[in-house]
Amino acid sequence: MILKKKKMGNKVIFLDRDGVICKEKSYVTKLEQLEIFDYAAKAVRVFHILGYAVIVITNQSGIARGMFSEDELVKMNSKIYKEVKVDDILYCPHLPPKQGEKEREPYIIKCTCRKPNTGLIEQAVRKHDLTLNGAFFVGDRASDIETGQNAHIKTVLLESGYGSTRLEKDITPDYIFNDLMEFAEFLQEKGNAI
Repeated sequence: MILKKKKMGNKVIFLDRDGVICKEKSYVTKLEQLEIFDYAAKAVRVFHILGYAVIVITNQSGIARGMFSEDELVKMNSKIYKEVKVDDILYCPHLPPKQGEKEREPYIIKCTCRKPNTGLIEQAVRKHDLTLNGAFFVGDRASDIETGQNAHIKTVLLESGYGSTRLEKDITPDYIFNDLMEFAEFLQEKGNAI
């Protein structure tokens, strides 16, 4: 079935970055290490055709840890915008302060944007005039699923990153798929029946 692109609505799919649109490599600290899954752009095209905005929500505490700079992250984000065509990328550079750790100022704060908090979702909703009715949060870790649950939206766990065998805690997503393309195909088939 060939779909024609519809006018963008205000419904949204939130995506984690690593393990979802890019290969999971623990800390990706420079552009050359960023590997985008070959199906990521196609999956995002399907979401757009179905009328979803697609926004990446990602924790990037490597900045607070001094492993890479925000300038380097901007380069990585530019590659994702160019190749995957997501609508926005919002990130948390923070790491809550712990005694004895040597994180960089001004990033050693307790924030509301670090997943599983919902600060970045709230920012996206305001910035893009989105509705969370029918929204999804797609990730490969427990914190991604918790973020979606904290925002009261449907959650999707992907096996393409950490997945169900490496979850940090016992948590139940609404759906589990092998990868982002499988989820896109599911949405394409089900349409508004979800």
